[in-house]
Amino acid sequence: MADHILLRHRDIPDIDKLDVYLEYGGFEAFKQVVTNKTPQEVIDIVRISGLRGRGGAGFPAGVKWGFLTPDVFPRYVVANADESEPGTFKDREILECNPYQFLEGVAICAFAAQANTAYVYCRGEFWDLAHELENKIDALHEAKFLGKGLFGTDYALEIHVYLGAGAYICGEETALLESMEGSLGQPRLRPPFPAAEGLYAKPTVVNNVETLTNLPPIITRGADWYRSIGTEKSTGPKVFSLSGHVERPGNYELPLGTPFRELIFTHGGGIPGGRSIKAILPAGASAPLLPATDEVLDTPMDYESVPEVGSQLGSASIIVIDETVNIAWLVHKTTRFFEHESCGKCTPCREGTYWMHHLLQRIERGEADLEDIDLLDSVARGMQGKCLCALGEFAIMPVISGIQHFRADFEARIRNGR
Repeated sequence: MADHILLRHRDIPDIDKLDVYLEYGGFEAFKQVVTNKTPQEVIDIVRISGLRGRGGAGFPAGVKWGFLTPDVFPRYVVANADESEPGTFKDREILECNPYQFLEGVAICAFAAQANTAYVYCRGEFWDLAHELENKIDALHEAKFLGKGLFGTDYALEIHVYLGAGAYICGEETALLESMEGSLGQPRLRPPFPAAEGLYAKPTVVNNVETLTNLPPIITRGADWYRSIGTEKSTGPKVFSLSGHVERPGNYELPLGTPFRELIFTHGGGIPGGRSIKAILPAGASAPLLPATDEVLDTPMDYESVPEVGSQLGSASIIVIDETVNIAWLVHKTTRFFEHESCGKCTPCREGTYWMHHLLQRIERGEADLEDIDLLDSVARGMQGKCLCALGEFAIMPVISGIQHFRADFEARIRNGR
């Protein structure tokens, strides 16, 4: 992409300063929707654009907003900045370097949702970033982009920053809402969904940072322009977080539908030391790992194509694994993470992650038998479809796919250890 749409700071120095952002058309989109459009018209534009949630689920944003319970007020908008997925660091770059485009997106979403209060929920480790965001919000107040009587209308909006305590589970939208209300960060039973009963039991929209940052250019340049980027069903640009065994790790803004091979070898510079690529984690730790076959490398990175080869795009945190890594070791690392981050509310996740970690420890120490590989697979499959939220499902993905594609690595760990 010639010009960045989301990572505009790479083209425009100092766009994190309000005067520079305004110089390049900042808050024109927000002014346009408040003065010239109805909330439903904004929802329709976003729905037609095809914008899908960038936090992992890929659900159409305009459709999600349309689920808000009619005639129930007040309503809330919550920006999910609890970026905790291993290998994901796209939202932090946006918040640090292009914050005003994100905040304008929050404001547009709030107008569409007919909400007068919005929150930015930051993960606990973002404490320094959260304080800086508060300074940006103060600047918007001074410039009359927040507060009462915006642009000479009767619309009012306040944005607040809320700091979590560093729990991965609070990236799940209902656990996030529980945390904001002062309760333990644990998922809620659904239904009701947040669009019906969210924050303080009122209709609430929860969207990811990257999702909201797409809104200003969609409003100013139109839904058809946005649909011209990406694929028919996965529209627009996407920030791919590339890490692992690559020469040039980092965030890359590319159209959805770009192949893995282009990201890893053209933009990422390939594998260090001339080594071979062995596997790819396409969505951090939260999706099945993929063997790096030609078919996988040539797969377009979009919400339809990646499931066809057996995984998910998720938040597009691409972790590259080279030939030096034993996959049993990798699966042990991811499982330890999920056991630590399980909130403990539901038994399948609480007990299942414990026993998977226990078995993987035995395999890593060389204390296991070959039959323990099947036992590990059985524990993982026993959790499938039985957990309260997606964390339990995420936890089993590396285990099942690791054994499926790289069973020899598990066997080697056991034989060599013994």
